[in-house]
Amino acid sequence: MRSYLVVIDETQEARVALRYAARRAARTGGGVDILAIIPPAEFVQWAGVQAAMEEEAKLRAEAMVLQAAGAIVEEAGIQPSILVRQGEAVKAITDVMKERDNIAALVLGAAADGGPGPLVAHFSGAVAGTLPCPLVIVPGGLAEEALDQLA
Repeated sequence: MRSYLVVIDETQEARVALRYAARRAARTGGGVDILAIIPPAEFVQWAGVQAAMEEEAKLRAEAMVLQAAGAIVEEAGIQPSILVRQGEAVKAITDVMKERDNIAALVLGAAADGGPGPLVAHFSGAVAGTLPCPLVIVPGGLAEEALDQLA
C-alpha cells in the first residue's frame, strides 16, 4: 500500500499537511506515515540531567504523534504508521524515505506567513530533483474546505 509521509510538529502548517495526507490517503486507498523528530539534545555536563531532558523530549514527541494519529483515525478512518526519530530533521526524513519504498509522497506544510520553513526550503531546493518520491507542499493558510477539495 502506498503511503503519504507527513512530518508532524506543533505548528499549524503541520496539521494542515496531516489533514491533506489523511484525506488524500482515504480517497486513494493509501496510508499515512506520521514522523515526529526529536531534535538532538544539547550537551549537558551532567549525564542524569541530559538523560532526563532527552526522555522528556521523547515523551512530548510521542504524545504529539499519538494525538495526530487519533485525529487521522477519527477524520479519515485510517490507522497511520507512527515513526519517532531522534536527530537532525533533514537526515531523519531522508533516512525514512530511503528505508521505505512504499512512500507515495512527502507531504510538508508551508507556513502561512513569512518564509516557507526550513524543511520546505530544503526539500524544494537543490535536492528536489533527487527525491525518491514526489514532494507535496500544502499552504499553511489553506481553509479546510479548499483543502478537502484538493485532496
